[in-house]
Amino acid sequence: MAIHLVGETIDAKRAHHRAQSGDLIPLVRGVYVDHDGDAETAILAHAVRIAHYLYPNAYLSSASAVLLAPTPDGRLFISGRRNQRTRLRALEIIQNEAPAHPSTAIAVIGDDLGELRIAASSPRQRFLEAFRLRSEHASAITAEMRAQMAARLVAEHGTPQAAADAVWALARENEWYREGEGAERFLLAKPGGAAPVNKAALNLLVAWHGDLVGRLTHDGFEWRWKPERRTGPALIRGTTPGKLPAFIESLLPEGWLAQVLHERDERDALRRGRRYMSNIAIVEDRDQLATLPADVLSTPLSSFAADGRFTGVYAGPGRGEIEDTFEQNLARIFARSETPRLSGVQIKAPMSLTKDGSLVPAIDQPFTHILKPTGAAGFDMLPIVEWLCLELGRAAGFETPDAALIAMPDGMPPSLVVERFDIRRGPHDLRRLAMEDFCSVLDLPTSAKYDGTIERMARALRPLSTDPAADLNILFRRAVFAWLIADGDMHLKNLAVLKTADVGAKTFTTVRFAPLYDAVTTRVFPSLAGDRMALKLNGKDDRLTRQDFLRLARTIGLTVEDAEAALEALTTRITERLVTLQLPAFAVEFADAKAVRDKVEAIATARCLALRRRGQP
Repeated sequence: MAIHLVGETIDAKRAHHRAQSGDLIPLVRGVYVDHDGDAETAILAHAVRIAHYLYPNAYLSSASAVLLAPTPDGRLFISGRRNQRTRLRALEIIQNEAPAHPSTAIAVIGDDLGELRIAASSPRQRFLEAFRLRSEHASAITAEMRAQMAARLVAEHGTPQAAADAVWALARENEWYREGEGAERFLLAKPGGAAPVNKAALNLLVAWHGDLVGRLTHDGFEWRWKPERRTGPALIRGTTPGKLPAFIESLLPEGWLAQVLHERDERDALRRGRRYMSNIAIVEDRDQLATLPADVLSTPLSSFAADGRFTGVYAGPGRGEIEDTFEQNLARIFARSETPRLSGVQIKAPMSLTKDGSLVPAIDQPFTHILKPTGAAGFDMLPIVEWLCLELGRAAGFETPDAALIAMPDGMPPSLVVERFDIRRGPHDLRRLAMEDFCSVLDLPTSAKYDGTIERMARALRPLSTDPAADLNILFRRAVFAWLIADGDMHLKNLAVLKTADVGAKTFTTVRFAPLYDAVTTRVFPSLAGDRMALKLNGKDDRLTRQDFLRLARTIGLTVEDAEAALEALTTRITERLVTLQLPAFAVEFADAKAVRDKVEAIATARCLALRRRGQP
């Protein structure tokens, strides 16, 4: 016997004697529990019996009148002469002052001491208790309990109105008028009536290469990501409860485009856009997926480029009328939700290269190329600088997307067109590709893109890559290359991994460091003449030496021999390419083009010389 009640299961003298000897543990007046038993379990198992013993004139009420037991969190509700609480280990007996004329019925409770008859609130009484104001007894009754009680009353009295009349009779007798009003409203509510809906809530479908991969919802307060049950590789991770998954956040517009779209927050951005990088579509209705073109490369840029110049036809926006700027005309193509959204601060636009060589906005066309026009004041030569840096990167041995400079209309400086490397190449290519930048890899918000270090990237890259040794070598060389060309914008969003899954693969077949993109010598621009590295290495972001890079190599697991070989190859190849690297003839016609090319050469040449072995020519 686990519970002992003085006067019922044990006499007072024997209980006292056994408590003195340590056999019993007193809980409260007249209630004991065995010393060697599970006191918590015994108390909860006999909760109703204990309450009836301590308060014989009280009756079960609220949720306990429904359950005939304590609630799952250990609360037992009773009603009696006054308000009071009694706590016994895991059990809390909560007594509420009973009304003047309660309606009760007898319930039978069974435990290992036998059966117990005890008064409990009648169906009418407990239903009124569910609507008491500022009452813990009321809050303990769940929505499901309320619905069950209402159904029970309607079944008893025939109609909701008759049930409401019966409840009102008891409410008036006890002057529970507010409770009666609440109970009547609940009983007379139309069955199946829809609850008010928060119209700010979002329910979005996320597709990858046209296949549904999950559902993204926002209830007006926080995000929830629910992946679809599927056999393919897991692309999006919902790591922080309530937050937008980092992979999705990394796709959203920034800078110029975010201002153009006038989006207040990420909810606005996702509601208005449909197409994104990495072959992602986010829509509200599954039928919308069928209307979006697949991003498949049918015409490579190399078919319409020669000596760094685009030889096709540019059919995108220009300056237009005198009162319209190029940026205003470019912004108009984003007015439609079908226009793909791009991340990044730089002005850019999604384009499609057609079979006849026309470069058109990718509104209802496959998004195959990215147009990077001239920047704001002081950054007119940004496309030219990026083209130079991509050419240096290709010479340095990095995988680099095809790029070409475009002669723009209305006397504008050249723009840069870059071919996407994260899309399928032709109709027979059935691979599934996705690019994930290191903000997403490290589960960081976009605002933290300058907060990482090369060492932290290496720690994340090693377990992720399918060829970690090769990719760590690429990461090392990318850091060196950024320093050599004075790229102060190589942040976490400008470095990524490219994930590829073959047809039917359950996991990614390859996860490798992505090709070089968004590489720019930032120090050539007047406002950035003192620009530092975006990401620190060896604790430094400026005045880096050969020894800093050798320490970095050791930290991330490269051998000194590999690091030395990378330094020698990079400095030699870049120096040699600078001698032969010339701008397309049409680009040199612009006054600042040759000057900016000479600045890139001077900076890169000096840094290559400083980083070479001492005594090496």
